[in-house]
Formats: sequence, C-alpha cells, structure tokens
Amino acid sequence: MSAPDPHRPLRSIARTIFAHALREAAISKAFARHVSCDRGILRVCDDLYDLNAHSRVFVVAIGKAGHTMVEALAAQVGSRLEGIVATSVDPGSQVHGFRYFKGGHPTPNADSVRAAEAILKSLNAQTATSLVIFMLSGGGSAIAEKPIDDEISLPDLIATYRALVLSGAPIAEINAIRKHLSGVKGGRLAQAAYPAQQVSLMVSDVPDSTPDALASGPTMPDSTSVADCYAILEKYALLDQFPPSVRELFQQHALEDTPKSDDPAFVHARWWPVLSNKTAIDEAGVAATTHGFAVEVDNSCDDWDYDRAADYLLERLRKLRKSVSRVCLISGGEVTVKVTNGGIGGRNQQFALACAQRIAGENTTVLSAGTDGIDGNSTAAGAVADGTTTERAKAAGYDPGAALGSFNAYPLFNALGDAIITGPSGNNLRDLRILLAW
Repeated sequence: MSAPDPHRPLRSIARTIFAHALREAAISKAFARHVSCDRGILRVCDDLYDLNAHSRVFVVAIGKAGHTMVEALAAQVGSRLEGIVATSVDPGSQVHGFRYFKGGHPTPNADSVRAAEAILKSLNAQTATSLVIFMLSGGGSAIAEKPIDDEISLPDLIATYRALVLSGAPIAEINAIRKHLSGVKGGRLAQAAYPAQQVSLMVSDVPDSTPDALASGPTMPDSTSVADCYAILEKYALLDQFPPSVRELFQQHALEDTPKSDDPAFVHARWWPVLSNKTAIDEAGVAATTHGFAVEVDNSCDDWDYDRAADYLLERLRKLRKSVSRVCLISGGEVTVKVTNGGIGGRNQQFALACAQRIAGENTTVLSAGTDGIDGNSTAAGAVADGTTTERAKAAGYDPGAALGSFNAYPLFNALGDAIITGPSGNNLRDLRILLAW
C-alpha cells in the first residue's frame, strides 16, 4: 500500500477553484445579466433594439462559443431568429433557423471557407432596415476565413496559419497579419453588412485593451496597419515561412489596409463585451477565498514566454507566502510557446511542467488551464503540478526534462492523473493560472 500523498488536497482545491470559475463564467449566466428581450425590445447591455422595427434580423455567430451564444440569445428572444453559426465545437443539436458550419481550429478547413462565403453572401443582402447581430468568440479567426486573394489556396492558408501559431508571437500580432490577409477580418464583415444597423456581442479571449483582436476583429475598426504587418514579419522572421502565394503579396506590397474608424460601415455599429477573462479571474478569486486563501491577482505576464512567466509568478508567490500563511496567486491571459518540434500538449501543460521543475519538494501547487477546455493538440484543458510532480513522474518512467524539451507534457500529466480533462466547454475566455502555497 502506497503512502498517502499530502499534496493531493492542494491539487484537489486547485481543480475545484478552476471548475468554479468555469461554471460561474458561463455564457448563459452572462447573457442573463446583459441581454434580455421583452415585447420585441431587445436589450444588449445599455442599448435597446426594437426588433419589430426592422425588416429583417440576421444573426452571425463565429467562434468556439458560437453555438452556446446562439442558444443563450434564443433563450432570451425566442424562435424568431435566423442566421449562421460557424464553430469548431460539435454542438450536439442545432438551433432552429440557423445554418451551421464546422470550421477548423487552430487552422482553417474547407468549412471555414464555406462559412465565410455564406456569411458574406448573407450580409451583402442586408439593407438599411436590417439589424445584424454579430456574436464573436475566441477561435473565430480560423473558424470562418476567406483569403483576400483568390490565389491563396486552402493548403496555403493552412500553412500560413501554422507558421503564425508556432511563431511564438502574441495573439494580437498574429491577428494583425491575419486581418490583412483576410476578406472577412479587420472590419470587413461590417463593411459587407453596411448599411444595416449592427451590434456585436463579444465573449472575449483577447486582452481587454485590444478588443479588435477578438476573432481578428471582423466587425470593428482595425487599429493595426500594413506597416505593422511588415514589422511583425521581420520580428519573427516569418516571411520565408509563408507559402509563395502569401509571400508574394508582401514582397509586391499588394496588401490593402483594413477599414478604420472613419469608415461609414461603423456609423451604425455598436460593440459590447458580455464576458471576458476578468470574469473567470474574479470567480476563481471568490472560490479561493472560500477555501481560506488570501488572493492576489497578477496578469502582468500576459503574452510572456512560458519560461519567463513561470519564473516571475513563482517568485511572486514566494514573496507573498512570507507574509501570508495560505496564499492564492491568480494570473489570467495567455503565455506563449514557440514550438520547435512536436509532442502532445499545449501552452498550459508546458507552463505547468516548467513550474513543476522549479517547485520540486515545495508545498506549492500550480494549475494552468484553458477555459475553452482545449490545450494545444491534446485532449486536456491543462494540468496541475506540485512539489511531488517530478518525483512521481520519474517513478512512473517519465523524464520531465525531456518531456519539457520535446513539448510532450500531456503523456506525463495524463499518466499521473494530473491532466485536466473537461472536454470542449463551448466557451473561450483565455487561460487561468492558479498558484497555491501554504
């Protein structure tokens, strides 16, 4: 009989905190707070829309939360809605009146292109008396996509996305390039919907300071420029990694800039974030407090390299622990990983394993997981690690250092029972890192 594991309760508490955050940051709860419909008057946050005053109400939902958002809207409005849902998550059932497309993620597929073409065709048919309700969530960049140039084939598009995703660049920089290569991003769906009245409901997986990065900003004025794209290409040496059809667009300076705030398409457009990473962070804090932890939030390592973020957050935790007996440090946003060879895992598991090596022997627990339930190319949302992880991994026949170096963290955590398996959540609010010490 093996000896009891004194660290297990802390790993269990970390899981409980994460599960509470996921549950309380649900889209249905956000819509109940921010969206309602009474006698044909739709309320979206501070705005009111008389649905009976419009000749047509058309809904476009794009992203991992596309189906969940449509369900939540239909629960408020009823069965009068029609539109298109483009999502990468199998919805199980479909909302009446909607056409569904299963786009790819993290790279586009044929349905991504079909979805974008169907959306553009429907938006071009709208008039000044139409109301278009856009519902945007994370993953939308790949899930609905049409290249700006017909010479860019689907394989070329996939190769371009893969180069961007593996570059180590933060999401805002990746999306700046995506916008300028796309016929639907960077405000171009808003242009297609003009002159209809437009409102966008946003379940955000991007930093609050860059809302136009969500799904690459298809309905918002774009804050990035072609010049920014060239700077990003140089910064990450990306040009040679692109296929010829994409590379030539940049070499020939053939890209056009995206619509800015003075474009007529935005005169009758509104945008409302109804859910973001902050909601998940706040709810994690509530759960940690109920377990007797003093809570501190530090999001300053958002978009940092995972190794640097691990050093920073663990040092911060140790300093807090000197003055508090039970401390929980919560960090939202995403860390970056530049993958140089392929194992099975994702940025959350890579971060957790990096932390495991740094906290060996300590009474510290680190959980890192994605609110979408998917971490990289694994079936896990993330992982939980503590001071015994490296020892237990070695006893199970795994080399933590080798797993880290080959970006192959999932098999190790799965074997230890420390992979966090939630399945796709139908939501996407970026990642949560929960660090506990007592």
